[in-house]
Amino acid sequence: MLEITASWEGGYRCSVPIRGFEVLVDEPATVGGTDTGPTPTELLLASLGACFTLAVAHVARKRGRELPDLRVRVRGEYRGAGFDRILVEATSSDPELVRSVLDQAIRSSYVSNTIRGGPEIEYRVEPAVASHGERPPPPRP
Repeated sequence: MLEITASWEGGYRCSVPIRGFEVLVDEPATVGGTDTGPTPTELLLASLGACFTLAVAHVARKRGRELPDLRVRVRGEYRGAGFDRILVEATSSDPELVRSVLDQAIRSSYVSNTIRGGPEIEYRVEPAVASHGERPPPPRP
């Protein structure tokens, strides 16, 4: 199991500590945010692109080959409040090697598999747990 916790910081901004890192998530100023971090949908596409890039490089490396100029571009086409279509495009100076590892890379990409599989999502609401009998702190402005 993998778990993260996002904390609202006011407006359209939240912070997400992940191991020793902190990801700040925000919306552009044009929609009311402060543009201090990527949007959630940008992070979704970034996760897909990063995971697939690593999967392609991993499969190539298992075959004793490297792809030093491998790049993966991910584009999402919106339909309402979600993506209708996502295009994942890999480029390299060795496209034949990329083509030869493509199917195995697709099968080994956790994020690709998760999105494609449409996992069940369950939503719950739980009361905040205060420490030492105190009320939880209010969100930061």
